Amino acid sequence: MLYEELTSKIIAAFYEVHKTLGFGFLEQVYQNALYLELKDRGLKCECQKDLNVYYKNKIVGTYRTDMIVEDAIILELKAVSALRPEHEWQLVNYLKGTNLQVGLLLNFGLRAEMKRKILTRRKP
Repeated sequence: MLYEELTSKIIAAFYEVHKTLGFGFLEQVYQNALYLELKDRGLKCECQKDLNVYYKNKIVGTYRTDMIVEDAIILELKAVSALRPEHEWQLVNYLKGTNLQVGLLLNFGLRAEMKRKILTRRKP
């Protein structure tokens, strides 16, 4: 699986933050805690990074990520009672519109939820 070792490290950090803080904080609190946890584990992280969105190799817009880890994986963070399909669609669209192939949807909800999305690019 693409970036399996890296995603495993991120997921372990996610569960540590959820176990420590529990449910009920704003998304920003979880983002800050996850950022610190990932940095403590030696991973490069960037929060609120603007990424270009491409259509036929032309920039058509930008969006701001919750977090990018090691310039390879988009993290979309939620703090809702349960994930919904539109949260997954949002992450898939981020992958479609950028040059990144792996995304993790992490929900700091009543119970920790994680979804991994991989978008394989076809060569023309």
